[in-house]
Amino acid sequence: MSPITLYLSNELASQLRLAAQAANLSPSRWVANLIAEKLRDEWPPHLIALAGAWVDSDLPLTAESRADLTADLPRESL
Repeated sequence: MSPITLYLSNELASQLRLAAQAANLSPSRWVANLIAEKLRDEWPPHLIALAGAWVDSDLPLTAESRADLTADLPRESL
């Protein structure tokens, strides 16, 4: 692993320590996990799980979804 030096304000460093402690991680591991997550080149599992979650029966037909709209205004010629 390559060491990296980060310069953080005292407030940010304090927030980092609290977030890492809440996750039961060292601050270094917490930051490394965050960087790995942001640089990941694939979709997160929770988004992949949504694939196919919507089916046609969940969506109204076009005519049904526009039934309550008023008539469109006439278009101006250009």
